Amino acid sequence: MQKVKRYLALDVGDKTIGVAVSDLLALTAQGITTIKRTSIKNDLKTIGDFIDQYEVGTIVVGLPKNMNGTEGERCEFVRKFANKVGNVYKINVQFFDERLSTVAAEKSLISADVSRRKRKAVIDKMAAVHILQGFLDGLRLKGEF
Repeated sequence: MQKVKRYLALDVGDKTIGVAVSDLLALTAQGITTIKRTSIKNDLKTIGDFIDQYEVGTIVVGLPKNMNGTEGERCEFVRKFANKVGNVYKINVQFFDERLSTVAAEKSLISADVSRRKRKAVIDKMAAVHILQGFLDGLRLKGEF
């Protein structure tokens, strides 16, 4: 019997990368951490550690499209980074439209009465959770689960 692989989501920014992982049934997304970016080498190693630790089969990367649906410089930056991850670890990479994921994460944290300082520390991780949950929900709607 083949082992079930998890999904790992990345919310890629200039200074940080939010990280979330699915449960084994791919029903829910849980936040793992926010990686403080130092170098591409260190970023890739940290992501590789998560791929191994959580037995990840697919990386889901938030694609920061413009509000009108077009792709700009940020999308190109994110695609290049995601493709490096995919090439280095020989892993499937999927992109998910992340428009408003940070706004949704912020609203969730505010409604949970999380202080502004604490929100700043976890916002990228929570954005990754929203990206992954949206991706997983989309798979179920398409009947892929």
